[in-house]
Amino acid sequence: MSTKILVTGGTGFLGSYIIQELVKKNYTVRAIRRGNKTPFWIPDDITCKVEWTEGDILDVVALQDAMEGVDTVIHAAAVVSFTRKERKRLYQVNVEGTANVVNMALETNVRRLVHISSVAALGRTAGGGEVDEEKKWEESKINTHYAKSKFKGELHVWRGISEGLDAVILNPATILGYGDWNQGSCAIFKQIHDGFKWYTSGINGFVDVEDVARATVLLMESGISEERFVVNGGNWSFKKLQDTMAAGFGKKAPYREATPFLLQLAWRMEKLKSLFTGKTPLLTRESARVAISRTRFENAKILKALPGFSFSPLEETIKKACENYLGTIPAVQPLQKGTYL
Repeated sequence: MSTKILVTGGTGFLGSYIIQELVKKNYTVRAIRRGNKTPFWIPDDITCKVEWTEGDILDVVALQDAMEGVDTVIHAAAVVSFTRKERKRLYQVNVEGTANVVNMALETNVRRLVHISSVAALGRTAGGGEVDEEKKWEESKINTHYAKSKFKGELHVWRGISEGLDAVILNPATILGYGDWNQGSCAIFKQIHDGFKWYTSGINGFVDVEDVARATVLLMESGISEERFVVNGGNWSFKKLQDTMAAGFGKKAPYREATPFLLQLAWRMEKLKSLFTGKTPLLTRESARVAISRTRFENAKILKALPGFSFSPLEETIKKACENYLGTIPAVQPLQKGTYL
């Protein structure tokens, strides 16, 4: 068993659940955070057992200090954004930050690296279709800058592997669960709770955050190396996802179809509105393209690699998350501006 594990992005959505899984399994955990806040959605009896260290994966000196005495690194720090104004930071964290983690892991002789990538790093193709771990990256206008940043970040992990680093990669689908509903994929819940009226015809992969955390730790414990795994609980239409969330909140389900033409108008209106309000647009050109993409993600490889592991039904995931959100309103507030997810 690993002696000490470092988690980057420990205050983010997935990173916090990975920490919870590690603590429950009695691992010694160190986690990087910026500022002094801890994730409010994780119980205090979990977060108090973590050795929190101030730092940033863009700060190589702080990163080196954080890796001192560490056996394994779980790299979960990332920025999820589809807006132009955050694009520079997106590439800095997801690409340069990952390069820093890989380089420092090699330099400090960290035994093992578990890298949290994304199905976005596998790329989408026009017309949708099925995607698994063997898919080769193809340049496409459907690929967002987030996808490009995760793809380029993953390349640094493969480069580290070629230099002798023992590493395994997870590619989660869109992650669902209870967290800060002002950020990332959790914002879908707030959108539906607030009475969003529109749905799209797109299909996407979704997965429970706790399932991703369990898979992360199981793969960390396994002897599997130089492999990547799609982590996807199910392929649903966005309409089914939104309808299920609406039912969980006791709200009216979205009832107006956002056709490609209407989405073109909508993201332009959101962009214009953001210029006056200074707020992040709810819809961008990139997120509109994803909303109408019909992509399915295969999960057979991870189920074969981890005997006994199974995914939670998405209906249960959403029901549980909706109950938690309803139970904490208005306590659900942003963790802090610029938090890494």
